[in-house]
Amino acid sequence: MSGEDSHVTDCREVLAELWLFLDNECDHERREFLRHHLDDCGPCLEEYGLEEHLKALLARKCGGDHAPDALKQRLRQSIHEIMMRQAVLSAEAAVRQGDDGTIVEVSTSIESHAWLSTES
Repeated sequence: MSGEDSHVTDCREVLAELWLFLDNECDHERREFLRHHLDDCGPCLEEYGLEEHLKALLARKCGGDHAPDALKQRLRQSIHEIMMRQAVLSAEAAVRQGDDGTIVEVSTSIESHAWLSTES
């Protein structure tokens, strides 16, 4: 990581989303976030350049062939499963003392990220 503030974002997170950025498949807010990181981080920008060249090469060599819908769906499902495994599970506990005894409330949630989506 580089830059004056050593950006808060983990470079691994940005690099994992390069293809979403290249394919313009992330929302505007996430795209701007990634663009800002790439502008500030030389190593990530270099990796982005390599991926951009690879994408251009694939486009030239594949001649516009499209993947079958079944393959696209399997890939989406695999990516979704991987992302769900990497999601952060958090738990909060609140303890209250009532007249008739102690009540404990526990709630759990999966931390939501822009890249964590169930949409196809």
